[in-house]
Amino acid sequence: MKQISDVELGDKAKSSSPRSGVKKGLSILDFVLRLIAIVGTLASAVAMGTTNETLPFFTRFTRFRAEYDDLPTFTFFVVANAIVSGYLVLSLVLSFFHIVRSNAQNSRVLLIIFDAAMLGLLTAGASASAAIVYLAHNGNTNTNWFAICRQFNSFCERISGSLIGSFVGVGVFLLLILVSGLALSRR
Repeated sequence: MKQISDVELGDKAKSSSPRSGVKKGLSILDFVLRLIAIVGTLASAVAMGTTNETLPFFTRFTRFRAEYDDLPTFTFFVVANAIVSGYLVLSLVLSFFHIVRSNAQNSRVLLIIFDAAMLGLLTAGASASAAIVYLAHNGNTNTNWFAICRQFNSFCERISGSLIGSFVGVGVFLLLILVSGLALSRR
C-alpha cells in the first residue's frame, strides 16, 4: 500500500474545496448565459435584417415599400447585433476554458473588459432603434411625422420583436459581468 503524506492530503483537500465547486458552477453559468445571449442577439439581427413590407398604392405599378435599411439606425442595429453575436461565439472558447480551469484569472479580466465593450455597443444599437420604433408606432405631431405602423403592421411587429432579443442580450451581458466579477472575487 502506498502511504499518502499530509502534504498530498492538503493539496487534494484544496483542489476539491467548496470554493472550486462554486467557481466551476459560476463558469458553467457563464457558458449558459453566453449561449442565451447568442440566441437573443443573433435572432434580433436576423429578424431586423429580413424585415420589409410592400403596400400597394392606387395602381399596381406604384407601391410603398418599407425596409430596415431605409433607416441608418436599423442598419447600425443589425451590424451591432451581428458583431456582438460573433464576439459571443468566440468567447465561448474562453468560457469553456474557465469550466476546465476555474482558477484562471487573467482571461476572466479580459472577458470582463470585452463584455463591457460589447454591452456598450449592444445598448447603443438597441436604444437608438427603440427610439425609432417608438416614432414608428406613435409619430410626432410637433415635427409632422406620422405613425407608419398604421399602414405597415407587419414591418412594425418585426422591428419591435427584434428589439426584445437585443434587450435580453443587454440584460444577459449585465449578468455576465456580475458573474465574472463574482468569480474573480472568490479567490
